[in-house]
Amino acid sequence: MLDSIQEHIQFLLLAFSSLIFIVDPIATIPTFLALTADAGLTDRRRMAKRAAWTCFLVLAGFAMAGTLIFKMFGITLPAFRIAGGLIMILIGLDMVQARRSQTKETPAETQQAMEKDDVGIVPLGVPMLAGPGSISTVIALMAQSTSWLHSAWIILAVALTAVISYWTLAAADRLGRRMGDTGIHILTRFMGLLLMAIAVQFILSGLTAAGFGTRR
Repeated sequence: MLDSIQEHIQFLLLAFSSLIFIVDPIATIPTFLALTADAGLTDRRRMAKRAAWTCFLVLAGFAMAGTLIFKMFGITLPAFRIAGGLIMILIGLDMVQARRSQTKETPAETQQAMEKDDVGIVPLGVPMLAGPGSISTVIALMAQSTSWLHSAWIILAVALTAVISYWTLAAADRLGRRMGDTGIHILTRFMGLLLMAIAVQFILSGLTAAGFGTRR
């Protein structure tokens, strides 16, 4: 019984840490403040809420449709684990260097967003929060779940990530002032390092599942 509870807690922590590190709402603060420079506090919170809801709906949707996607394209779970791990490593490398990954959004997309009145759904929700890395991560997590309870933990992890993203963006003014660029960069580098460790584990698990590195 205790072993089962511990296993479920570990899976929830893995799902949540993987998602929150790769979504990385802290690193989104400077871009969010730049995109909403002309907006009032109420409008900023409204856009933060839209971004969080968009993030939740997109990630939850891909999580539920993950198995169907695998069947449609004939993709195996080990292959997706490896591919997802590689994307996470690329994002992690950019985070370690304290810069926004272009797998989330390109400078051109950010520049176009500056001209919009409401940036809550695009580009904040997609692709800044729910980008290719987080989408591939949530699909890989859902595909390796062994029970409906595991699937529920993944959806819970997505919901927690969306809520934390909302709180972070809604308080972007205060957090930006208190942490400063240096504080944000330090935290981003630390999260990037942890994300890369999780990514390597994804790749190793994929290789093992594919039959590499096992004794014959």
